[in-house]
Amino acid sequence: MTTIEALILGFVQGLTEFLPVSSSGHLVIFQHLLGISEAPLTFDVLVHMGTLLAVFAAFWRDIVDICKNPFSKLTYLIVVASIPAAFIGYFLAPLFEKAFESLLVVGIGLIFTGFILRVSERIATRRINLKQSDEMTYGDAIFIGLLQALAIIPGVSRSGSTIAAALMSGLDRDFAARFSFIMSIPVILGAGVFKLKDVFLNGVPQSELIPYIIGPATAAVFGFVAIKLVLKLVRQGQLSVFSFYCWSVGLISLVSYYVF
Repeated sequence: MTTIEALILGFVQGLTEFLPVSSSGHLVIFQHLLGISEAPLTFDVLVHMGTLLAVFAAFWRDIVDICKNPFSKLTYLIVVASIPAAFIGYFLAPLFEKAFESLLVVGIGLIFTGFILRVSERIATRRINLKQSDEMTYGDAIFIGLLQALAIIPGVSRSGSTIAAALMSGLDRDFAARFSFIMSIPVILGAGVFKLKDVFLNGVPQSELIPYIIGPATAAVFGFVAIKLVLKLVRQGQLSVFSFYCWSVGLISLVSYYVF
């Protein structure tokens, strides 16, 4: 892997991991466009750890509060919301592996993402009494977790689907976004730990040490930028602007699949 490829993949992963546009879908698209082969497992894990670092940097106060009070309701809500993704990731991930090679799946997933962003924004606009963290139910957590589990499909955005689910559940806008990002911690960390065995076996090629440093660092920086942008847009009720982007890229992906 070259330094330029590491920069591109780190930029794409960091920015799209938290923007509601699907990081996995964009990686598939960029690999098709640029002829970049699938990133090595070690690099992939390190880049995801870079995005995890962005979450810690953006929400360190919330994380410190959770660590100080680990048996709070918020902690249990995060655990419950993480169960569907953990279950599907462990037992059903092999069934979706082929999907990561298909622009057809990416296109459909992006169109679905645009749809739920639009619908959730309309529902949230009509609600008057919004739930805070102490009013959120475990049913809400399960619903958000199920939408997060769908993000195993490339093109379906994890951040987009979880924020949309939180808004449809009637959560306060700011809390909906914060909960979505914080609940990404066990998912990203779990995926990394699950692959650690293979990472230790593969190691980091000495000839590619610089790209393996630049990629994760780039992902961390742009992941932080993406988090701040999404928080601002959710608070302003403008997250659905990404619907048009998802629909456009989704349609282009479908056309590319059938034409080329």
